Amino acid sequence: MGLPNRAELADQLIRLIDVRLVDPLDVLLDGHEAVRSARTAIRGRAGIWAHRLLHGTDAEAAGLIARFVASLYPGDRRFDPPAAWWSTPLGRVVVWRVGHPGADAVSYATAGAMLGITRQGVHDLVQRGKLQRHPDGGVVPDSVRARFIATSGERPPSEGRAHA
Repeated sequence: MGLPNRAELADQLIRLIDVRLVDPLDVLLDGHEAVRSARTAIRGRAGIWAHRLLHGTDAEAAGLIARFVASLYPGDRRFDPPAAWWSTPLGRVVVWRVGHPGADAVSYATAGAMLGITRQGVHDLVQRGKLQRHPDGGVVPDSVRARFIATSGERPPSEGRAHA
């Protein structure tokens, strides 16, 4: 499971923002021009966001990820997306750039979803020392991120990845 290209990531961001933020606003504002302006602005910014997530500094990428998680997945509990989310363009970029935002440990199932492998595959990697077991149970997200980077062949810009 590798990284998405810029267009795939931008398309997902546009869809997510539209469904989670703009559509509800459109309902409240009853089709007001401001909603059309917001959609235009989002389409214009999505490519920039995708570029920064893929090629920006660690600080840019982490800041954008924090903003997207807070805006698109608000709640009183820790960010805990469904397993399928990790295979989306944004999910793959989040694993690559930050691991699991805000989690000290993730379950074997979540680690598997983040890596695109089974829970049993995670268990085997933990047993072989390829993933770090968390002392309280589960897996350390930084080790999942390191494994994702190692197996995808894609190094984040801060780790010397060359960009085209």
